[in-house]
Amino acid sequence: MLKRRIIPCLDIKDGRTVKGINFINLRDAGDPVNLAKEYVKQGADELVFLDITATIENRKALAGLVERIAAEINIPFTVGGGINTIEDVSILIGAGADKITINSSAVRRPELITEIAGQFGSQCVVVAIDTMLIDDNWTVVVDGGRTPTEQLTIEWARMVEQLGAGEILLTSMNNDGTKSGFSIGLTSDVSNAVNIPVIASGGAGSMVHFRDVFFNTCCSAALAASIFHYGEVDIRDLKKYLTEEKIAVRQLI
Repeated sequence: MLKRRIIPCLDIKDGRTVKGINFINLRDAGDPVNLAKEYVKQGADELVFLDITATIENRKALAGLVERIAAEINIPFTVGGGINTIEDVSILIGAGADKITINSSAVRRPELITEIAGQFGSQCVVVAIDTMLIDDNWTVVVDGGRTPTEQLTIEWARMVEQLGAGEILLTSMNNDGTKSGFSIGLTSDVSNAVNIPVIASGGAGSMVHFRDVFFNTCCSAALAASIFHYGEVDIRDLKKYLTEEKIAVRQLI
């Protein structure tokens, strides 16, 4: 198993980092540029930037802000929000993104995954899967978790891999923002169903939750937001703890 990655996520609304529960009741979490710089200092392996209202507001991600963040960091940087075309991807790559992530647009037009992979390579394409437990089935939801689809999560995960995705960002909407821990069963099922890296997301509330998801699933990385933004967990302390728990992580040089 490769070394597990720790990834902070910047959920952006109106140019500020925000965090809520299940993508609602949002509260301010700080300036995204300053947070990004701090996470590099702490030893984050990658950074994810999600313009969380770009899709529902029918606009593009904030390329100017992406450029400002990219100028301050030296770790892989994934950007998502309002990406619907190859041109959108080109703008964000030009602004400094290393990878892009698509969600609702991929569900509505799956061939977009193949188009982006063909132009920029699969390593550039992260498909975000937001999923909710509906009638005992993990079901894909879109529009920031507002709109259920008829697509089952495992089937969609396998499909996005076949279409050319290089990675999956898997978020349990039932767990998101609750700090009750990652969805172990869901993460395990999806990571076992595909041969591309899976990033676990939704529910991190303590260092133990990272240990549990790494011990009990084959996920490649774990992502969190509020516990990092509000200083509840320092990434340096988290990596030290995981190392003591015999989980291989990258260390600051």
